[in-house]
Amino acid sequence: MSSHEALTDQTMERIEDLIRDRRHATATDTRELTALLAQPPIQDIIALVERSPVVRAAVVLRLLSRKRSIEVFDALDAAHQADLIGALQHEDVVDFFGELDPDDRVSLLDELPAEIADKLLSNLDASERDITGIVLGYPRGSVGRRMSPEVPLVHPDMTVAQATEYLRDVAHDVETIYTLPITTRDRRLVGVCSLRQLFTAAQDTKIEALMEYAVRANAHEDAEETARWFLPLDFLAMPVVDDSERLVGILTWDDAQDIVEEADTEDTARSGGHEPLAQPYLATPLLKVVRSRIVWLLVLALSALLTVHVLDTFEGTLAKAVVLSLFIPLLTGTGGNTGNQAATTVTRALALGDVRKSDVLAVMWRELRVGLILGSLLGVLGFVLATVVYGLPIGIVIGSTLLAVCMMSATVGGAMPILAKAVGADPAVFSNPFISTFCDATGLIIYFLIAKSVLGI
Repeated sequence: MSSHEALTDQTMERIEDLIRDRRHATATDTRELTALLAQPPIQDIIALVERSPVVRAAVVLRLLSRKRSIEVFDALDAAHQADLIGALQHEDVVDFFGELDPDDRVSLLDELPAEIADKLLSNLDASERDITGIVLGYPRGSVGRRMSPEVPLVHPDMTVAQATEYLRDVAHDVETIYTLPITTRDRRLVGVCSLRQLFTAAQDTKIEALMEYAVRANAHEDAEETARWFLPLDFLAMPVVDDSERLVGILTWDDAQDIVEEADTEDTARSGGHEPLAQPYLATPLLKVVRSRIVWLLVLALSALLTVHVLDTFEGTLAKAVVLSLFIPLLTGTGGNTGNQAATTVTRALALGDVRKSDVLAVMWRELRVGLILGSLLGVLGFVLATVVYGLPIGIVIGSTLLAVCMMSATVGGAMPILAKAVGADPAVFSNPFISTFCDATGLIIYFLIAKSVLGI
């Protein structure tokens, strides 16, 4: 570790000690804390705020310089910002809110109670309020809700010299100048030009000679789907248009990356059986963590009653061949794992656009064959081991059940995310927890039916 890193670590430890002891802090401690907060890199301060309870995080923001505190606040998730609003002084909140970009401002407003949101909007100047209102006018989950409406208006009949002079004047008031949408005087999008092209062209060159076809998105399109096809193109930004092809904003690469990261976080959480926290773990109030999990636990507990009912139905079969109970964990675990593997794979393929809703039959047929191969391999292994220990009839039951369960679980696991998307539900919701429960119950039914047939009980 370098001396600079060691110094930073010692500084951060001292900062955390002073924050924890704020109740007994003296004026000297406050001055020391203010001085120490100016030393570490900005990323360390952001991490400190994310790891701290709301009240302590608010203290940090108040003691930072105005510029530094705004940078830290801007880097936080919208849900975390919303929690901090109540702990900050009114003038701090107004400053932070006013410095946010319009799209980030709207994300924060979505997390706040209506009365607080209205109060914050009323403190904006008229121009900022109008710009924010443009973004608020689009539906949640749409590209328009995540775009920035602050874009330069460069026209085809401008020369490079005119465009450069114009960009110099508006550079601080727009989201980006590195990707330039080219529009007619009535804002109709006709092309796009990069800043590199502008700087390398002769001053008297017309913009129309430099512009290229503009890959664009409609403001009403789904934000996640748009972000997923936009990111692989490696563009810095993309124009956003309305139904009349008029420019209404721009979607930057980093905003698209945020959209995808939020969607992936949500899918990961739901596939694991809980709601996403939407803010750093250590900064999340305890009751919010409980709420994110309890509903799913109750749903899964109720659905598990189906498995109990199946066992109760075949209680007589178990009583006649007790050895069958030994293999229940193996068979239910194999079915659940096979279904989860298929569901996870297909959910990811849906997110990337590799699979569409119309591909449900092709996916089911593909997963059926995958399940057949996996089931054959596991079935042969189960047949050999069960036969050696418990005899040929039990070996046949275990081998046959593993084959059937793998085929069923893979097929169902592959189909469920697509069916969920078709009815407008989140594919991740139909993933691991529900598939495990479904495969447990149906796997046991298959198991006992095969056992009754083979063993004659």
